[in-house]
Amino acid sequence: TLFRSAKAAAADMEPEILEYTVWLAIVTLISVLQNGFFAYKVENENTKQNTKSFQRIGSPAFERVYTANQNCIDAYPTFLVVLWCAGLFCSQAPAAFAGLMYLFVRQKYFVGYLGEKTQSTPGYIFGKRIMLFLFLMSLAGILNYFLIQWFGSDFQVYIKMITSTISPLLIIA
Repeated sequence: TLFRSAKAAAADMEPEILEYTVWLAIVTLISVLQNGFFAYKVENENTKQNTKSFQRIGSPAFERVYTANQNCIDAYPTFLVVLWCAGLFCSQAPAAFAGLMYLFVRQKYFVGYLGEKTQSTPGYIFGKRIMLFLFLMSLAGILNYFLIQWFGSDFQVYIKMITSTISPLLIIA
């Protein structure tokens, strides 16, 4: 049939592929739910203005929620790229953990922006640090790939050890 069961489709996928991507997929789906929550907050604030159509300008509360949502949307594609590159080229577990931390601080940023803009600054700065960490993980994994191809040297074990050690430090940084 045209539509197969999810179990049959999962059985056809390589177990190794699922093993190396499942946590990244979970973090990605959580981020989709978070984006839905942010969009709901914008819609909810828009309906409080008693307007039939969506407008970008309105009450100060609407402008704050709209701007916070837009700022999160602007960073979202970059987050997804570095999350998946770090997880695929370097190590899935630290990348997924950093991704969850990013979602947590993005929530903190969003909620902080709804109050005073200065309350959102710690979440913004911390989110950029996590993005940098994911970017460096991606870079290290890609560099390791080329070292294997050109010189036969594999530093994957060392890179995983370093990233696994550093990722919990993101909580206190």
